[in-house]
Amino acid sequence: MKSFHAPAALLPNGWCSDVAIVVDDGGRIDRVEPRPHANGDERLAGPVIPAMPNVHSHAFQRAIAGRTGVPSPHRDDTFWTWRQAMYTAVDRLDADAFEAIAAQAYVEMAKAGYASVGEFHYVHHDPRGKAYANPAELASRIVAAAATTGIALTLLPVFYAHGNFGGAATDPLQRRFVHSLYTFQKLFDVLRSGADADGYTLGIAPHSLRAVTPEELDKLLRFAPVDVPVHIHAAEQTREVDECFAWSGLRPVEWLLAHANVDTRWCLVHATHMVDREVTALAQSGAVAGLEPSTEADLGDGIFSGEAYLQAGGRFGIGTDSNTMIDPFAEVRQLEWAQRLRVRRRNVLTTDTREPVGRTLWERAARGGAQALARPAGALTPGLRADLVVLDVEDPALAEQPLEHVLDAAIFGPCRRPVRDVMCGGRWIVRDGHHAREQDVLRRYRAALARIDVGAADA
Repeated sequence: MKSFHAPAALLPNGWCSDVAIVVDDGGRIDRVEPRPHANGDERLAGPVIPAMPNVHSHAFQRAIAGRTGVPSPHRDDTFWTWRQAMYTAVDRLDADAFEAIAAQAYVEMAKAGYASVGEFHYVHHDPRGKAYANPAELASRIVAAAATTGIALTLLPVFYAHGNFGGAATDPLQRRFVHSLYTFQKLFDVLRSGADADGYTLGIAPHSLRAVTPEELDKLLRFAPVDVPVHIHAAEQTREVDECFAWSGLRPVEWLLAHANVDTRWCLVHATHMVDREVTALAQSGAVAGLEPSTEADLGDGIFSGEAYLQAGGRFGIGTDSNTMIDPFAEVRQLEWAQRLRVRRRNVLTTDTREPVGRTLWERAARGGAQALARPAGALTPGLRADLVVLDVEDPALAEQPLEHVLDAAIFGPCRRPVRDVMCGGRWIVRDGHHAREQDVLRRYRAALARIDVGAADA
């Protein structure tokens, strides 16, 4: 057992001063005790909040963050033109670069306050589209990157078989993603056999209704264990919604709710474009909406129906998706600010309890994210993993803030470094704003980018 004493902690029933958090040898919270500091306690340097789970990441896309801002000649840039740039970049990634980029993304996540990540992993083959000798080669690089950084991993291997609705052929640029049901099951079985030894949680991710036929989706859900998380992209773009309706007579979220037995193990990623009946039905299903507000803004996706969804009791988590921005405080802020711009009102995503909006969103995102990643986390309570963040009260934005407002100051104030320390499963992975492996990881990341850029110049 280890005991940590916080000057204050955000518990499920609110902020509490002078709190001891006792963690067992397996990294779970044994008890939480409001009491003064005692001999044997490690004294924490600031208020403690639950660490944030990252429900949705494509780690390799960290390599193109900031490189897609040059407008096209026709000024018609959309998600679909960005996707072409992403396809071009992925062709230049070898396995070593893939691991180096993922490790850099995961270090940045840890330093930002994420203690776990759901990696929506869809690059499976070599640059020619050929299977590696080890079908889990690139998945193993994700596992290695997570081990290097200490972040908890929910690995979500993606089944991707088609280029559009109705089983359309894939584009040659998608060759690194494509599996048959037979080859994907081989991959899944390899990953399932290694999950316990390598310490990751395994889920399954049919990419989208564009990439998976109904028959394939049904078979995927049949061979996957009934308790694994299921993640799928849905209704990110209006074009996707229109094409789904033309194919099936239903919208993507509507189709999934009608045909896929969507329940608490599901995470519908984005779910941006829903009509009222879909909003209500998704909320009632118990599934998690996986929201990535910074990516959705960067790609011009649209704005999630947040107010109606929360009023219907919907659950949500936040993620980094394309890793253009890696900051859970910024994601929560963008989620709320987008709603304000939509309805021209402040403090939109609140409850009837009159709690500050930032606290409300952080707590809900942490609980929803833990559900989506199938991890016992998301709150500072006995029985859950000791995944926590110590806020940095040396940041001027947090100076002299009353407890009630300190988290909102970190989210909505001019806070440059809200995170001091991060614990994952009872182990410190960030101390005083630094990760022990950050310099080595950055060196490998720089080398990987240099190789990629040389390859681009030679192409």
